[in-house]
Amino acid sequence: MNCKQFNSIKLEEVLQILGHLPTKQTEKEAWFLNPFAKENHASFKINKNLNYWYLHSEGIGGNNVNFMKKYLNASVKEVLEWAENQSFSSFQQQKTSNSKLENLSKNYEIIEIKNVQHPALLEYLKERNVENQTQFLNEIHYRMNDKNYFGIGFKNDSGGYEIRNRYSKICLGKKDVSTIRNSSNSVRIFEGFFDFLSFKNVESFLEKEPSNYIILNSVSMIHNIKNSLGNYENIELYFDNDEAGNRAVEMIENENKNVEDCRILYSGFKDLNDWLSRNNPKNELKIQFNSTFKR
Repeated sequence: MNCKQFNSIKLEEVLQILGHLPTKQTEKEAWFLNPFAKENHASFKINKNLNYWYLHSEGIGGNNVNFMKKYLNASVKEVLEWAENQSFSSFQQQKTSNSKLENLSKNYEIIEIKNVQHPALLEYLKERNVENQTQFLNEIHYRMNDKNYFGIGFKNDSGGYEIRNRYSKICLGKKDVSTIRNSSNSVRIFEGFFDFLSFKNVESFLEKEPSNYIILNSVSMIHNIKNSLGNYENIELYFDNDEAGNRAVEMIENENKNVEDCRILYSGFKDLNDWLSRNNPKNELKIQFNSTFKR
């Protein structure tokens, strides 16, 4: 899906998927409570004819892409990845009539999958302080646009791979979350796999029972897991300390019980891996976790 296609989808349908319903509407316009912040009076208006939105309380507006960039605090690429994983009824006819989109061949080839052993990748993991968690990773060699590349691969639930190295951050295959199951009634949710690996490095200090883990691989994928969280008795959130992380925490807290925002562990840092990378004295970890987090 490209920007033109996503912008052609009815914004009302986008909002409905996100859980926002109009407070009032006419043939030409629809009014909603502010989707970006809490408010008591509707200030978000959609012009149905133009399929444009305007937020009176902030004096901003735009198309679908503009809306989702702000809503997810994400790049255009991440917005389109999110849109690609939705089932918009107003897009189904476009997909059917445009068979070229469905028949596009992938522009990459995975050449080899093996254990992480390349010195450059091991050094990169060491810089991120997760060099001892390679059991969750692969070394992926792939060819793209007639050039050979390699990187750290973290597999998702659709068989795709999040690829990382010092210079690249891409996904090979379909974008999806990664789920690690341990037959637990608790789940810990992370934005990216480096945060998950960072947590595994300090998990022993928490003295908790094993849990299931969900790695979103992009905060825009949060809508893909919403329906599955009701099965858990406890939900721990390890999102980034930014607006998108705040919004993701609020979304899950509003729809589930027994949710714990665990970002107090790394307050003042971008994310859990940033905290671990900058504060690595292992002898201090137990003191910090026991004083701030242990139940």
